[in-house]
Amino acid sequence: MTSTVAEFETIAERNELTSVAVIGMGYVGLPTALGLHAGGVGVIGIDLSQNRLDSIRTGEVDLIEADHRRLEKAVHQEDFQLTTDSARMAEADAVLVCVPTGLDEYLMPDLGPLEAACAALVANARRGQTFILTSTSYVGTSNRLLVKPLVAKGFTIGRDLFVASSPERIDPGNVTHTQSETPRVLGGVTPVCTAMAQRVINVLTPSVHCVSSPEAAEMTKLYENTFRAVNIALANEFAEISDGFAIDPIEVIDAAASKPYGFMAFHPGPGVGGHCIPCDPHYLLWQLRATQSNAPLVTQAMHAIAERPKQVVDRVLNTLSREGKGMAGTRVLVVGVTYKPGVQDVRSSSALDILDLLAAKGAKVGYYDPLVPNVRVTGGSLDTVPEPEGQDWDVALIHTVQPGHDYEWLADCPTVIDATYRFDRALFAN
Repeated sequence: MTSTVAEFETIAERNELTSVAVIGMGYVGLPTALGLHAGGVGVIGIDLSQNRLDSIRTGEVDLIEADHRRLEKAVHQEDFQLTTDSARMAEADAVLVCVPTGLDEYLMPDLGPLEAACAALVANARRGQTFILTSTSYVGTSNRLLVKPLVAKGFTIGRDLFVASSPERIDPGNVTHTQSETPRVLGGVTPVCTAMAQRVINVLTPSVHCVSSPEAAEMTKLYENTFRAVNIALANEFAEISDGFAIDPIEVIDAAASKPYGFMAFHPGPGVGGHCIPCDPHYLLWQLRATQSNAPLVTQAMHAIAERPKQVVDRVLNTLSREGKGMAGTRVLVVGVTYKPGVQDVRSSSALDILDLLAAKGAKVGYYDPLVPNVRVTGGSLDTVPEPEGQDWDVALIHTVQPGHDYEWLADCPTVIDATYRFDRALFAN
């Protein structure tokens, strides 16, 4: 250990951390870049989309208020630079890869952006740099996309270059668990790689949990979000069971949560969305299929999550049936289309599937969301109803309650179906 510490100190003195390049300036990369800059490090923000960079410069991006204030200052400073030129990463002492890792239409990993970013990094690598993969991906990504290509170019990892994985833990819109207050997991290829990478991550948060390897860090992120997926699927299932007994599932969850050990509260809802829960477990399942391994619990949970929008639509249909009505021609307003409250993000939002399913059953659909002016649906696009009147709709289906907005008009709607199971609590909180 002594020799490792001495080796790190020698290398750190030779490789001062003054600037960091962030590849990908999306919902992870932009807050990361702002956190680094606020910590006194120069930033080169790289994104292939000029439109995205223009939106960042004008402040027309979805951020928590604290990051908006940081951005207002940063864009006017010389040490916060935005560019589409990937070659500029060669100027930085460290490079963070923050590109999206989504799924294709067959629920297979879409690795195109990540592979392209890592290829550009390898092409522009120079001795002394630290490379940190923060994008969520399968176990072994850092080794396949960074370590092996860099070694093939003649670099020695841990001496010439330093490679680590530290998966992001950014929760968009969450002002309670900010990036600086959330611990980060970090695993380097060598102990010196871990130490060099920790210098960078410590600019973002003082709390870093080091693991033995990039593979352990990558698996940690997959486990975190698979854990959430499985428990959300269970919470949704219990909501259906509770409904069959005419029991309020939130009352049951709150009661169970009174136990101070052995229980963590997860809540039912209309479905999951965003970048993590609908996607990350599929990276694990995809990798397991390649080795003919099975994860039946995870597989079933992801199937249940995929079926959730259909269950919500069935609930609407059953409610109408009890009232002696059918779906055809019924005016249904989906209230809120973002995947979570307080953000403008509709990626993988279950609301989009619900709108399509309702329309396919003959409903006349619309939506209200003060944060989202329009959405793409099957067959075209929809614009938000700017000032809804409850009496104009036969059914209001509550999907996402945006904080700080008025929902009293729902009292005039003949039928209100709460797919969040917590609307009254949310209403009184606003």
